[in-house]
Amino acid sequence: MLTVDAPAGRRSVFLLREHRRRLYVVWARRRQKPNHVFDHGSEGDAECRHGFGQAMGERREDPHHAAAVLGKVTPLHRLGTHEAQDVTITTLVTTAVAAIVLSACGGHSGSATAGTPAASATSTLSASSHHGGTGCGTSTNPGSTTRTLSVAGRDRTVIVHIPTGYSDSSKVPLVLNMHGSGTTAADQEAFTAMDGTADSNGFIVAYPQGLIAEGSGFDWNVPGEPLVGDKSVPAGSADDVTFLTTLVHVLEQKYCIDSNRVYATGFSGGSRIASQLACDASSTFAAIAPVSGLRHPAPCPTTRPVPILAFHGSADPVDPYNGNGEAYWTYSVPRAAKDWALQDGCSTSATTSQPATGTTLTRYSECGGGAGVELYSIAGEGHEWPGGPHLPRSLIRVLGPQSDAVNANDVMWVFFAAHPLS
Repeated sequence: MLTVDAPAGRRSVFLLREHRRRLYVVWARRRQKPNHVFDHGSEGDAECRHGFGQAMGERREDPHHAAAVLGKVTPLHRLGTHEAQDVTITTLVTTAVAAIVLSACGGHSGSATAGTPAASATSTLSASSHHGGTGCGTSTNPGSTTRTLSVAGRDRTVIVHIPTGYSDSSKVPLVLNMHGSGTTAADQEAFTAMDGTADSNGFIVAYPQGLIAEGSGFDWNVPGEPLVGDKSVPAGSADDVTFLTTLVHVLEQKYCIDSNRVYATGFSGGSRIASQLACDASSTFAAIAPVSGLRHPAPCPTTRPVPILAFHGSADPVDPYNGNGEAYWTYSVPRAAKDWALQDGCSTSATTSQPATGTTLTRYSECGGGAGVELYSIAGEGHEWPGGPHLPRSLIRVLGPQSDAVNANDVMWVFFAAHPLS
């Protein structure tokens, strides 16, 4: 795992996080496109190399030169000045991006990578003036579709995946899956591979997209919290809690959805907005399952005890397990889980177990209304989606190690299925 020692300056830490996000975006974009887009020697090859320049903010970057120095970067702990650390971080991530992009640009013609979401059609969702409608009885084909929705005068984007075997005569659960800061709905669909879980278990998964521009992606407007890099939320930004709750009602009008089985998950910044939904929309979302980003917002005006499931790696370099990160990330993940247990009226003492090697499950039981609070702490894992698609080594160097000790999608679905609205 890549770490920054205590002497490193705040700017170095922020620079590392910014480049880590850019590197992830390049990987996710590659998974979303068939390999033939990047045919060596073709027009796609030029497009690919141009995309490299855009991802790094340098259109004239030479990826061959960058790849040539991959693995020859001075370790961070040997650097004596903050400026040297900045240069090293930039070089490390630039070369890692080069390795990924060069492998894509030099790839061969073929079909999309296994697990890559299929190209989606685009259409518009319309919200009626009242809630309570149902999409049952309206035929819909399985697969992913990118849709737009106007909320409070702003056009919003969401990818909706309808599972195989979907029937418009039988109500199914809905899961909202929110992307991390600086990424997109399509990135989240690739990063979490939840389409397959939805197909296997018969639920609809929707990937909403934030609206605050951040590089080539978007951020969420989490009430009362700054953005990554301690930046302020732009004045007049959209209310994302309103967007996401409105989205649920619109999807219920379009598809045959069981309103008692609506859930939320997300990664990193998407986890923070999911945590907010548990507070502000507890009558809409039956349970939440944040990955690498559980928070307990204050105030938290729930109207019922909310079941909470969370996953977090002990070696997360972006949102540290023990807190003390950026302004939006001050307290530890275990404290967030304990605060939720108090909110839900659970037993004050937790039980712990080891469901898998290197994994500790902290469980608060005897909660009000049959709720539960569970935290999977994964030893040595970085800023990752547990059990998710395997990432390139160059990306793992900056996100931190991956772990297959538990599969977040599978564990999450069992938890969701056990906790409908009552």
